[in-house]
Amino acid sequence: MAPTYTNSNGQPITPDAFATQRIGQHGPLLLQDFNLIDSLAHFDRERIPERVVHAKGSGAFGVFEVTDDITDVCSAKFLDTIGKKTRIFTRFSTVGGESGSADTARDPRGFATKFYTEEGNLDLVYNNTPVFFIRDPSKFPHFIHTQKRNPETHLKDANMFWDYLTTNPESVHQVMVLFSDRGTPASYREMNGYSGHTYKWSNKNGDWRYVQVHFISDQGVKTLTNEEAGQLAGSNPDHAQEDLFKNIAAGNYPSWTCYIQTMTEQEAKEAEFSVFDLTKVWPHKKYPMRRFGKFTLNENPKNYFSEVEQAAFSPAHTVPYMEPSADPVLQSRLFSYPDTHRHRLGTNYTQIPVNCPVAGRVFAPHIRDGAMCVNGNLGSHPNYLASDKPVEFQQYSIQQDQEVWNGAACPFHWKATDADFKQATDLYNVLARYPNQQKNLAHNVAVHVANADAWVQDKVFDYFTKVAKELGDAIKKETLELSPRK
Repeated sequence: MAPTYTNSNGQPITPDAFATQRIGQHGPLLLQDFNLIDSLAHFDRERIPERVVHAKGSGAFGVFEVTDDITDVCSAKFLDTIGKKTRIFTRFSTVGGESGSADTARDPRGFATKFYTEEGNLDLVYNNTPVFFIRDPSKFPHFIHTQKRNPETHLKDANMFWDYLTTNPESVHQVMVLFSDRGTPASYREMNGYSGHTYKWSNKNGDWRYVQVHFISDQGVKTLTNEEAGQLAGSNPDHAQEDLFKNIAAGNYPSWTCYIQTMTEQEAKEAEFSVFDLTKVWPHKKYPMRRFGKFTLNENPKNYFSEVEQAAFSPAHTVPYMEPSADPVLQSRLFSYPDTHRHRLGTNYTQIPVNCPVAGRVFAPHIRDGAMCVNGNLGSHPNYLASDKPVEFQQYSIQQDQEVWNGAACPFHWKATDADFKQATDLYNVLARYPNQQKNLAHNVAVHVANADAWVQDKVFDYFTKVAKELGDAIKKETLELSPRK
């Protein structure tokens, strides 16, 4: 039986759903026609602010299962038993484009997973690249603005893009990844996810380690060439959304195997790079991968807006025994992510079902009221906490028992050096093992930088020559063929 059509107040609209009230046969409309006003007013307000970054995305529900014991590293309850399962929601996204942009754009991909654990929600907010463009948080708004649109022309601007990157050479490692074919994944199912940042995990004894997390696609990694990505952008800009939805609907559930790399405090002191440097990877030979779980996406959302557009992830959403490290970009994200959710979705964004922790877990009497408070608001319980040991208080190792920081407040700005090109050069040498990958990298850069002015092109040639002279020469040769100097 079909549901009865109503207005927002629940009043049935019968018998003619499209009728409007007006004076006489051809007179003006009446303000008292609530059904019409209700419909138009909601229509004017049915969009919420678009995400500043990661606006175009796709998502699905699934399950995480513990496959290996890592309780010596982390005592979070959802990891305490082999075979234990936890419901999850994962959202994939491009970073720089608007919500209607093409899925195949050359861009990093967001890879965020929400674990609905018995100790609250854990958000692992990652990318499909193991490094990033910056390591100073103050640079983030500037960097993102260069990836967006020119304020005068409202066009993507190759001058802005390359001027910023070449002026901040710590970006080179990520740029190498981005302009290889890894920069255009074939689908969300066929790419990996990486924490990028260093985190801190600890066990019940108070022992802790620095941790990097890797989600390795069980479908393998598949990519598109620059030209294939461009063709799909024109013929099917929602290619990745369609691929993910149809595969899950058909029972072809994608999965990822989860690994960690770990480093002790002493190992971090002896490393040739800072563990807080987001532009560096940890060599696998020295810090081997250790498997701990697997997750599978097996359920499509029933409503995209409710469950994907309103999904809110933050690295500040964590559980006992998992903490942020002192990575400065990560530290800034702890504020920025919840702040943008409060702006986009409202102060009670965690009450939205897709963001809501496991039923019965939330007891925060001081966090009350505000717009869209729909969970009962803790009823008659007072809105303050008098005791410093709430009911069911559980002691666990905390950061003050571990790292000790000393010193005055002081400005810090990471200075780029020639050492920032080392891992980029290593990556370029690795690409030689795969057919056409060094050639494709040079081609992908040249096609993009051909749109820039000559003074920016010269900066790009020098930038990549510091990675490898062969690479710089190849980019210069093809760029000048595509965009001859006058």
